[in-house]
Amino acid sequence: MSPLEVGILGIVILLVLLMASMPVGFAMAAVGVLGFALITTPQAAFSMVSANLYDTFSNYSFTVIPLFVFMGQIAFHAGISRRLYNAAYHWLGPLPGGLAMATVGACTAFGAICGSGPATAATMATVAIPEMRRYRYDMELASGSVAAGGSLGMLIPPSVVFIVYAIMTEQSIGKLFIAGIVPGLLVAGLFCLTIYVNCRLRPHLGPAAAASSWTEKFKSLTGVSETLIIFFIVMGGMFMGFFTPTEAAAIGALSSLVVAVARKRMSRRALFQALRETVRTSCMVIVIVAGAMIFGRFLAITRIPFTLAAWLGALPLPAWGVMGLVILFYLFAGCFVDALALILLTIPIFYPVVVELGYNPIWFGVIVVIVTQMGVISPPVGVCVYVVSGMERDIPLQTVFRGALPFLGALIVAAILLIAFPNLTLWLPNLLN
Repeated sequence: MSPLEVGILGIVILLVLLMASMPVGFAMAAVGVLGFALITTPQAAFSMVSANLYDTFSNYSFTVIPLFVFMGQIAFHAGISRRLYNAAYHWLGPLPGGLAMATVGACTAFGAICGSGPATAATMATVAIPEMRRYRYDMELASGSVAAGGSLGMLIPPSVVFIVYAIMTEQSIGKLFIAGIVPGLLVAGLFCLTIYVNCRLRPHLGPAAAASSWTEKFKSLTGVSETLIIFFIVMGGMFMGFFTPTEAAAIGALSSLVVAVARKRMSRRALFQALRETVRTSCMVIVIVAGAMIFGRFLAITRIPFTLAAWLGALPLPAWGVMGLVILFYLFAGCFVDALALILLTIPIFYPVVVELGYNPIWFGVIVVIVTQMGVISPPVGVCVYVVSGMERDIPLQTVFRGALPFLGALIVAAILLIAFPNLTLWLPNLLN
């Protein structure tokens, strides 16, 4: 068999293993090792694996992942998510669908100190859904808004997906973080608009809550202040060049810990749980990255990425037409493959194509996250939907999927706007040059 045929066979086997529920990192590593050995020699394959594993697990850049995950865990145990929701409730609750909008707002703010979509969805489900039940919200809207709002954790910096994309493509983590701010706020705004329009058309979905006094509104803002301080310390420090992304992650984690201790919300048990979840999540991400690196080496020697790049470049289509095909692929594949795994699996294939077409890699990173964000609330994978259904077991899975469906339209509109107007993504990162 030629290397190209081995590569195609390897991709097919990998998809079969993923559909058989084999862990993503191990599946990519196994296919990568066997394929590399088949094309070269077993000795070369084992040498490649040992070098890649050492490079991945000793890579200083990856220390940013456990630090940001730890920051999010501490923020959760410190009760920051509940205070964020309380502030959003006082300001947005009196509007039609106001509690659902408050959920999106709180998810946006919590995503700024969490970095994970499923973690944001799980956290806000415990806070927001009981409140929306109390105000007789339709559970489709309630659960759908939590799942969609949770997906913002992928886009709002600091995002674990952005970190992995940056490391794989050798781009600036800081620039990707900055680039995600405007698109993240745009998507959050479109989510709120979607809720408002639906509740105006069907008032029973989200009845307005009682109006809060101005005193209550301004008093609730004290719960937002700590999040804003942490966010501006982390992002502002990187933006001004005071410290690197890894240093920013460490400072953010320390800031969250200081807030938790100052509010007397950090018991020994809570600290142990935060550390345990940080280790579990970080190990999962890094093992997936290591497997993707091995699989990427295998793809490189099969010449599939370069063959695909040459084929796409030879198509009688303009550059935007080729990019449209790439985005459609991500849109379709994101419905079946986890977002992080999809990015790790496909970046070695599509990144050379994007660079060859002359597109900005920072812009492409944001677009890929937006498109794969649709997958986390779409059947059949829809990881954020499964998280919400798992947290609230009395809400059927199909109810959450139906509730999340209108938010897909908002994400499609956001993707079109960011493709049509790239400067929405790039003007903030360009200020760093």
